[in-house]
Amino acid sequence: MVTNRARVLVVDDDDGSRGAMAAALRRMGHEVIECDGGEGAIEVLERGDEVAVVITDVRMPGMDGYELLRQVRRRHPELPVLMVTAFADVDGVRRAWQDGADDYLTKPINLQELRSRVEGQLERRSLKAQARELQERLDQVVGWRGIIGNSPAMQRVFERVRVVAPAPTTVLIVGESGSGKELIANAIHQHSPRAGRRFVALNCGAIPGEILEAELFGHERGAFTGAHQRRIGKIEAADGGTLLLDEISELSPDLQVKLLRVLEERHITRVGGNEDIPVDFRLLAATNRNLEEEVEKGRFRRDLYYRLKVVTVELPPLRRRLEDIPLLVNHFIAMFNERLGRQVERVTPAALAALKRHSWPGNVRELRNVVENMVLFASGPEVGIEDLPEEYRVPEQQVARIAESTPEWVPRRMEEIEREAILRTLAYTGGHRARAAQLLDIGLRTLQRKIKEYGVVGSAGDDES
Repeated sequence: MVTNRARVLVVDDDDGSRGAMAAALRRMGHEVIECDGGEGAIEVLERGDEVAVVITDVRMPGMDGYELLRQVRRRHPELPVLMVTAFADVDGVRRAWQDGADDYLTKPINLQELRSRVEGQLERRSLKAQARELQERLDQVVGWRGIIGNSPAMQRVFERVRVVAPAPTTVLIVGESGSGKELIANAIHQHSPRAGRRFVALNCGAIPGEILEAELFGHERGAFTGAHQRRIGKIEAADGGTLLLDEISELSPDLQVKLLRVLEERHITRVGGNEDIPVDFRLLAATNRNLEEEVEKGRFRRDLYYRLKVVTVELPPLRRRLEDIPLLVNHFIAMFNERLGRQVERVTPAALAALKRHSWPGNVRELRNVVENMVLFASGPEVGIEDLPEEYRVPEQQVARIAESTPEWVPRRMEEIEREAILRTLAYTGGHRARAAQLLDIGLRTLQRKIKEYGVVGSAGDDES
């Protein structure tokens, strides 16, 4: 019984074999497009026909089945491909699997087996579509592809990612450290046509400059001391897939030039080599710095900056989406319960309120570490404010005193308002200047200058880390 009627592309230079497969599939109710070679099959796929399964012979003149498979995987990663061969040798089968084949058949074709294999691929395709639909519904409730957040700020991020993910566009992801930039990059990859290929991430700030070039471009044997064998770089490894360059602002000027050349020419040369190697990858870049300022200061190339910021996705810091904290806390509790063998069930309203009062300079990563600490040391199923690390227990009485002492508002000079804002924020953070600067959305040096300028006292908290 046919579970799905679909359009099947059959590719074989043998008229008899191709005709027999096509006839068997048409009897099942499928629409069949026949091609006698790989070039014709690519033309069918490129003109936009909605093909559900590709069946291709291996040995064909011109573009053979293996090359057709590679082209299909590059252009249509999720399209099922069945390989057909008269040579049922182990090496051929292994090669087909390595190149991404979904199944294979041997000649002479058993038509009943052909029908069964095609039905299996269509059923898997249908199940994947249902899974995607369920995931989309779940995303709307608790987050998106592992990125937790229901706040308006995060919903705007999700919507922007949904729009840009299917396109081949370069994306610049901007956000403070710990805000989840790599998660966003991974989500873009998973929702793109390249999802079936590799997602390769490289933190440019974590690798010394003299090693970074070899990490990016690879190297040939003997290219430098210690290069005992050829090594494929991250760009080449991402061929057909997606490359994330995190902390891209840390690239040296010469590497910026080389990356720009790769983006324009789509070729690389390994360190110590002469061969031009074509590469096809989608670039995502991430940074916690203001690249426009880096350009103005001469530390980042203007032409590369504009090449990167075709689309910008800006992640809000956690202090600007505090309503997401309960969701994040519950998510992390479930994760660490499983990992640490604990059974924490809930967090008291007072503890949640204290977490919402924190400024979170380390963003979601900092919250994750706090929850791990809470779950690890919890003495029962409920976590209260006393179970929080000491620096996260904002004195509620102090906050209440500030609120109660607020007089009826009257017009005042701007410096008086600013001075009072600084005083109250420092009281709120217990004198922690770095956190006060985060809450006021100004630089730490600016805050220190204003403290001195306004003669603010009672703010001697020296912990500015």
